[in-house]
Amino acid sequence: MVQSINNVQKPLAVDLKLNTPTISPGEAQSKFANVLKNAIEGVNETQIISDQKTEALAQGKIDDLHDVMITAQKASVTLETTVQVQRKVIDAYNEIMRMQV
Repeated sequence: MVQSINNVQKPLAVDLKLNTPTISPGEAQSKFANVLKNAIEGVNETQIISDQKTEALAQGKIDDLHDVMITAQKASVTLETTVQVQRKVIDAYNEIMRMQV
């Protein structure tokens, strides 16, 4: 199971003399897109594992109800966190768009 919360990367290095990032905007965009993609894949993987364990429990292949419930709760919390982060990102984007330059 991928823990996307642990994939937080270090901030960009900044040249203190020029106060500019050391990577290009295209590279930053690519890295940001990869981080988002990996996070969404992690959420999806968590959901799939939960579904597989729930199905196995229903079919009688496993009998550890606690493990199934813990996995389902982890999947639920992960999805809810993702939705909340998405809402915050959209709110931040809307706030930036309302700014007058």
